Amino acid sequence: MQVITTISEMQQWSQQQRRMGKTIGVVPTMGYLHDGHCSLIERAAAECDAVVTTIFVNPLQFGQGEDFERYPRDMERDTTIARAAGSSVVFAPTTAEMYPSGFATTIDVGPIAERFEGAFRPGHFRGVATVVAKLFNLTQPHVAYFGQKDYQQCLVISQMVRDLNMDITLRILPTVREQDGLAMSSRNVYLSAEQRRTASLLYRALQAGIDAIARGERRRQHINKRMQEILDQIPDARI
Repeated sequence: MQVITTISEMQQWSQQQRRMGKTIGVVPTMGYLHDGHCSLIERAAAECDAVVTTIFVNPLQFGQGEDFERYPRDMERDTTIARAAGSSVVFAPTTAEMYPSGFATTIDVGPIAERFEGAFRPGHFRGVATVVAKLFNLTQPHVAYFGQKDYQQCLVISQMVRDLNMDITLRILPTVREQDGLAMSSRNVYLSAEQRRTASLLYRALQAGIDAIARGERRRQHINKRMQEILDQIPDARI
């Protein structure tokens, strides 16, 4: 497996793969890889001739006071995991490489980025769309792989690909969870032992809502009540 850190080398590699008629799959990540990332890389390796795993903690998608500086990073660990999962290349550029002096262009996908997480993190999805567009341009993939866990992000990227007529197929794969239902995430390392224990209640609450609907319940207040009963077990939960 090759590790590439410069834009010029990444472009040359991608162009060479395409000249040889190979299909390229890309798995964009911010690193600190886990089994959820591995499932994407493995799927890409099964479907494509060459796989690029990108590792870049993107400053554009972090707001003031967020966790950009302390976001977990371990490149040696990540390259080992990416190689084992089937990646052909890890593309790990620096911030200066991706956003040199004078960089000014961003991508705004409109209303889809302004609701839900976007309402609490203004500019977040502008940063996501911008970096993903750049990574698509540099890696030139035929197929790009994302996890359903970041559902709104998937919608944002789908909107961008559709609106800008990008010739890329998106694969949105199911969320990979811990045994107790907690969605795998690089940020789970932030959780204390108690927070980690109670975090799984979020999944249990969602499952309670699903179960109620499966049994024929259609009254929203009753479904919400079943979910809230579980969430009430989390002292510091805010809905």
